[in-house]
Amino acid sequence: MQATSTQPERTALRGRFGQVLLATLASTVGFWAWMVIAPLQKTYATEMGLDEGQISLMLAMPVLVGALGRIVTGALTDRFGGRRMFTFVLLAAVPPLLLVALAGVLGSFPLLLVAGFLLGIAGTVFAVGVPFSSAWYEPKRRGFATGVFGMGMIGTAVSAFFTPRLAESIGYLPTHLLIAAIMVATAIVVWLFLRDSPLWESSHQPLVPKVLGALRLPITWEMSFLYAIVFGGFVAFSTFLPKYLTTIYPDEVDPIGAGTRTAMFAAAAVIARPIGGVLSDRFGPKIISLISLAGIVALAYIVGQQPPEGIVTGVTFLAMAGAMGLGMGAVFAWVGPSTPKDKVGAVTGVVAAAGGLGGYFPPLVMGATYNAETNSYALGLWLLVLVGAFALVVAGMLRDARPSA
Repeated sequence: MQATSTQPERTALRGRFGQVLLATLASTVGFWAWMVIAPLQKTYATEMGLDEGQISLMLAMPVLVGALGRIVTGALTDRFGGRRMFTFVLLAAVPPLLLVALAGVLGSFPLLLVAGFLLGIAGTVFAVGVPFSSAWYEPKRRGFATGVFGMGMIGTAVSAFFTPRLAESIGYLPTHLLIAAIMVATAIVVWLFLRDSPLWESSHQPLVPKVLGALRLPITWEMSFLYAIVFGGFVAFSTFLPKYLTTIYPDEVDPIGAGTRTAMFAAAAVIARPIGGVLSDRFGPKIISLISLAGIVALAYIVGQQPPEGIVTGVTFLAMAGAMGLGMGAVFAWVGPSTPKDKVGAVTGVVAAAGGLGGYFPPLVMGATYNAETNSYALGLWLLVLVGAFALVVAGMLRDARPSA
């Protein structure tokens, strides 16, 4: 349930920031596991002899379940609460992670696709944290709460930075075993120390009617479209950027360097996300969304020109990540006050799924539109410019956030 400003409820919500931070830690570990394939894509491509299409498919597979699974996970969080669902998601993602490791050891591309598909379970962790965090804060501060939780996306940066370095230093298989151990340890910590908001109440509405109810709300479709652009773009670049950099700038960027730059990209989005939430609480999520989308359109155009590798490309990608982060914070600041309180988890799951699907298709499109003769992904980037421009128009036509029923 929603918090109010009465003294008893403020007392009941004591320690809420620590609870949101612990949820953010769980999300960080989940995102690390979810994105574990992308930093090692060049290793897989070399050892398995993969072409552009196969690489794109490999990178996109974890995103599919990570997207669609959020619908179910978000609705189940309304019923079972964040503590149970965080624990479940982290433990359920361990077997697929180990299957990824086995696929790499055996050099089996079909097994890697299956393992990557199942690994998407780890990506559903996001749909747990938004309703969990929202329940700890009153409506006027939910942009802050979901923005802080959204920083768990730093797991993408952790994966991009540490996974290739760990694989190089301790070996491919030990790296995956270490990540699996961290996931189990985090699940134990969550089970022991995380607690649901005392103002949260379990919803016993059946799953299918709950999801259908969320789909009947206009806010669900509006925010799903916007989130598919801002978060989908983030996921797409986080998974495809190592491939993009090593293809477009093969002489300047090696796999570890690409991982470092991808980590910086993810970190910039992570830092911008809570800023987007806080600014949305103050100025309204609509204006922040418009700023975000305008930035994405302009910066995607610059990337499409394939400037020489160096300061310009670095600043451009960081700025694009920042624009996407602002948009992510704004969208969920928009969702909270505009959604009936008993449907926050279900709506969150649908919107988060749309964001994940927004990240599923771009790598496939980039692989399909790659021009080997000119060594260019320009067509795929032009599509991003056009879609972003359309989203900018749509966002301008929407009403700003309004209190939920």
